[in-house]
Amino acid sequence: MQDPHYSLSYYQAYTCPVCRHGKISALPLMEAFACSFCRHIFTANLEKQAITMADGQLPLTWYWTGRNWQGMTDQNRFGLGYGLGAIAFVLLPTAIVGLGAYLFPPLPGSRLSWFPLFWTGLTLLAHLACLLWLILEYYQFPLYLYLQALRQRNNS
Repeated sequence: MQDPHYSLSYYQAYTCPVCRHGKISALPLMEAFACSFCRHIFTANLEKQAITMADGQLPLTWYWTGRNWQGMTDQNRFGLGYGLGAIAFVLLPTAIVGLGAYLFPPLPGSRLSWFPLFWTGLTLLAHLACLLWLILEYYQFPLYLYLQALRQRNNS
């Protein structure tokens, strides 16, 4: 059994497990927590010492160890199919563009001989950016607020 001093309760504030910058504290007249920074809302299960993000697509859950948050092991994870699909989404178009540049190379010494290599790299970066954006949106990570907090921390 955990020490009651370190147990999860509605009367204390904790570091947010999502953004790790804000503090979560109890909402008045509700049995829920809210982050002061990223504005996520969490429902609490005090018996299990766990909170669940209530405003996200996934019911992400963390349990309180007495000092920090630990992610639950039985959460919805991306399976092998999603991983292979993500790798194919990034590498397949890049390979097609690169293969076209390899099979039909530009004339040596021409003004735009650098362009096929640039286009292949741009294809890779664009598809990787799309994949990262989808992951950020899926988990609803507040990237803008996180970067703003880092900038404020560096300025002070």
